[in-house]
Amino acid sequence: MADNGAQPSGLNFTVDKENLYREESVTDLKFANIQKLIPINLDGTTDNTRETVYIGRTQLNTPQGPVPIQAVIEAASLEDAMDAFPAAMEAETQKVVEAFQKMQAEQKKKQDSRIIVPGMQ
Repeated sequence: MADNGAQPSGLNFTVDKENLYREESVTDLKFANIQKLIPINLDGTTDNTRETVYIGRTQLNTPQGPVPIQAVIEAASLEDAMDAFPAAMEAETQKVVEAFQKMQAEQKKKQDSRIIVPGMQ
């Protein structure tokens, strides 16, 4: 591996000045966290030509540790985002569970393919 002086190679750290957002975070101090991303112009003023984006976040506690869950919430207001939060988190949780099940099945398949049966070549 070539020494790159601890500099990542091939990464572009240029800021997209046409796609800036100001963040606000709202939580119920239980399990719901909603991030409100407000589009802004380069001078920091609100950009009313673009839509506000809402992102829901929570975590599932598992025996292996917490699993973060995050999903974009289709909403026109913070209140709409709060109302849509449970369904968005349930849908994203289902996707995560299905992904874990798929990974487990693939892992099991790999382990099963390593079984050596006497008399087989």
